[in-house]
Amino acid sequence: MPEICRFYGIIIKMFFNEHNPPHFHAEYGSAEVLIEIETMAVIAGSFPPRALGLVTEWASQHRDELLSLWDDACTQSPLHKIAPL
Repeated sequence: MPEICRFYGIIIKMFFNEHNPPHFHAEYGSAEVLIEIETMAVIAGSFPPRALGLVTEWASQHRDELLSLWDDACTQSPLHKIAPL
């Protein structure tokens, strides 16, 4: 799973050929969460509240880029890095 960003100890990743809805994975220590790109809703996992706030703030700033990367991942095109928070 390619890493697309890293900030404050949080790692953001996206799988190739993933299931819908469009989402990304975030890891912080042993915690992992899946976040839907359109709504910023947690669809699986759990995260410390402060870290989740940072992730949703970052994702809100980069929603269009994340959706573009989702399209690239669906076609197994190379994924670029997104600027950190």
